[in-house]
Amino acid sequence: MSTLRLLSPAKLNLFLHITGRRADGYHNLQTLFQLLDYGDTLTFTALDQDSDNPIQLTPELDGVPHDDNLIVRAAKLLLPYRTRSCDVKIHIDKILPMGGGLGGGSSNAATTLAALNHIWQCNLNRIQLQTLGLTLGADVPVFIFAQTAFAEGVGEALQAVELPEKWFLVVQPDCHVSTQEIFSNKYLTRDTPPIKVAAFLEQDSKNDCEALVRRLYPAVDKALNELVKFDSTARMTGTGSCCFATFTSVEFAAEAQAKLPKHLPSFIAKGVNHSELYKLIPS
Repeated sequence: MSTLRLLSPAKLNLFLHITGRRADGYHNLQTLFQLLDYGDTLTFTALDQDSDNPIQLTPELDGVPHDDNLIVRAAKLLLPYRTRSCDVKIHIDKILPMGGGLGGGSSNAATTLAALNHIWQCNLNRIQLQTLGLTLGADVPVFIFAQTAFAEGVGEALQAVELPEKWFLVVQPDCHVSTQEIFSNKYLTRDTPPIKVAAFLEQDSKNDCEALVRRLYPAVDKALNELVKFDSTARMTGTGSCCFATFTSVEFAAEAQAKLPKHLPSFIAKGVNHSELYKLIPS
């Protein structure tokens, strides 16, 4: 047997602008994906057997049928490309919330594509894996890109960005925000003018989904009201419920975390410019 253990990192959308609606129903957007040193952990074990059911996933996630899990769906995409045939046992230590806007499911899918491309010796490069990943979701390519990135299109047109080291205090309100619900809502802002990365660095940005989510989900509104006490630029990530404040040191982040209401789950993470997958995936 051989085993590969990988961090499946969370991401933050440092801003999110919706610049238009496409004919296919998707939205054009601009965002800056910040990868974190925090996330789920996936363990892949190659088994000394080759059966008709080569993908074993443990544990099953509540409310997610086995075949609908993005990990399983990602693994199945690679089956036609295997040059080494063996069963693989995949174990997930899940800590990222569903519907939180941290990209947990997409990150799990990307990590699976990278790991099994290596274990099964599929020999696909980064662009090929990103193309496969896009069929699973718009956020999957950035995790395969494995770099903090400025994104356009539906999120698949990526440009690497090197950001200074920051720490983030992320709060997790007790609610699940549906991306489909938000993007289909008639009150969503869809006409924000495009910007350049430099404009974001000058703080000329926002999350176009935030006002709507705050109105529909009071728990998110309350969480942001807590965070702006420490960081006036605190905002929501993606279309999910999680919100974050930014700090220049882990000590400042910890001081703020200690002042949060006890009922509000949170974690502190450092922003990183590359994830573990960067060296694993052939360029």
